[in-house]
Amino acid sequence: MVKKNRVADLPDFDPAEQLKDEEDVAAYLTIVMEENDPALLAAALGDIARARGMSEISKASGITREALYKALRPKSSPRFDTIQKVCAALGVKLEAKPIHSARA
Repeated sequence: MVKKNRVADLPDFDPAEQLKDEEDVAAYLTIVMEENDPALLAAALGDIARARGMSEISKASGITREALYKALRPKSSPRFDTIQKVCAALGVKLEAKPIHSARA
C-alpha cells in the first residue's frame, strides 16, 4: 500500500534558500516576469532580497528595510522606481524582449 502525504505535512518551501548566485536570480526573475503579475514580481524581488540580506539591499537601494518589506510583500504593488532601485541593488536589470519575432 502506498502511503499518501498530506500537503499540510510537507515542509515549507522558501525560494530564497535556492538563490545561490546571479544566474539563479536572473532565471527566477525571468520565469516570474513571464507571468505578467506585478504582485508576483514584488514577492520574487522580496525572496531575492531576503536571500541576499534585506539590510544590505536596503543600504544599496537607499530604501529603508521597513519600506522594502512593505513594498516587496506578496500582493503588493510597488512603484516602478522602487523595482528599479531594488534590481540595481541586486545587480540585475529588467530586459525587454519582443513578444513576437519579426523574423518568424
